[in-house]
Amino acid sequence: MKFQGLQAKYRRLFQESAAWKLLRADNAPVILAFIADVFSEENEVPFGRARVVLDAELERCRELGLWESETTAGSYLNQWIHSGWLREMDDQLMKTDACEVALRFCQSLDQRGVGTTASHLRIVQEAVRDFAVAMNANPDERIALLTARQAEIQREIDALNAGVVTELSDAQKRERIREIYQLASVLTGDFRRVEDEIRELDQDIRVQMIESGQTRGDILLSVMEKEALLANTDAGSAFEGFFQLLCDENRSMEFRDQLRNILNQSVSEQLTHQQQQFLGQLMRELTRESDRVFKIRRRTEESLRAYIESGAAFESRAVDKLLNQLERLAVDFKETVPDFSSELKKTVTLLLPVGNIQMTSPETMRLKSPDDKLDTSGITEVVNSNIASTDMLVCLDAVQVKEVAYQIRNTLQQEGAMTIASVVSRHPLTSGLEELVAYLRVAQSVGATTFGDKEEVNMVDKQGIRLKASIPKYLLSAELFPENIDEMVI
Repeated sequence: MKFQGLQAKYRRLFQESAAWKLLRADNAPVILAFIADVFSEENEVPFGRARVVLDAELERCRELGLWESETTAGSYLNQWIHSGWLREMDDQLMKTDACEVALRFCQSLDQRGVGTTASHLRIVQEAVRDFAVAMNANPDERIALLTARQAEIQREIDALNAGVVTELSDAQKRERIREIYQLASVLTGDFRRVEDEIRELDQDIRVQMIESGQTRGDILLSVMEKEALLANTDAGSAFEGFFQLLCDENRSMEFRDQLRNILNQSVSEQLTHQQQQFLGQLMRELTRESDRVFKIRRRTEESLRAYIESGAAFESRAVDKLLNQLERLAVDFKETVPDFSSELKKTVTLLLPVGNIQMTSPETMRLKSPDDKLDTSGITEVVNSNIASTDMLVCLDAVQVKEVAYQIRNTLQQEGAMTIASVVSRHPLTSGLEELVAYLRVAQSVGATTFGDKEEVNMVDKQGIRLKASIPKYLLSAELFPENIDEMVI
């Protein structure tokens, strides 16, 4: 019986799990390689940049004979979003929980560690000790456990005061820092599961609204109950714990300083550059992930509220009810009049007026009379030149947006964060509105922060005319720019 139950469970996962579908996809190596590469340095990537990167990789594979399909990169990204491997919000791509599970599985195949390491045992022992203290309802036993821990800490303090410093061996340092990375790398998976559960909650409520005849008050009560259940799930409770720790400024600062101290030690060389970068930006990524979860929850609540107030669910239910009635009427009509369909099929002598066919020949065509002789007496012959004139070069002189991006980034690296007007004050505009538009395109491409007010910019066009423009106020910084400017979608 146990075998049959496990078989049914694994068969269901085989058919429904998005992570399993990703692993058994025909082009799974390409999908996983692209996702691992494009999200190697950040958890959110603009859709346009991802499309450009994937298009370049597919074109390279076609040249090498490794890829035959002519499907565009945008179509592939939309398919992967529909399959639940990627998620798109506000033109930003991010990984789903199913994608994280598949990537961790593949990485575990290539990075097999020793399962019985001392750090694993130490973590388990500390977790068991803390849990035993927290679960013990007997005050005397609880005090005895805490006293034992206090005595252990005191012995270590006494040893340090006596000048006895116990240092870890190189093998222990290597083992522990890798263990830290392994534990930290799975933290964002909880945020992915919370996002998935929020979307499932939204879908379940909408289906419930359509299928049931509840009033709006009953629906709102169901929404609040499901919100409470979401907070009690494993992913929801983990997120609440994350948020409480992130809100504790002292613990956050201590955690960030300790990570920075570890990464400044020579033991950090045991990690790859990508792993060091991940640990260095861990707190920032956790804060950004939590902000996105709150944004999704707020957007879901607003969408549900608009859906409930608009009455769209009741309209959908009324349409479904009407369609069911029409289907029943059609079935009853067929059963009550069995021979009526045969009488409808009769041959009739019906002619459609399509008109007469007109046929012509070249002989029926009337030739036009020739025009008057063209007067060419005032025209002089000019020999074509293979050298571009000055007027032509002026017309072809356009603003190069990527060169503007390089110039802006170099200025920001030297001077720090600036607005567009501050950058223009150091590099005056000499090509007029076209160059100003290039600055705005760069600011929007890197996602610069807007202040909501305006600022004025003075410029000179190609004819030497002075202009003044009022533009939105953007705050630019060098950290917003990618390492390779050519990857920007401008």
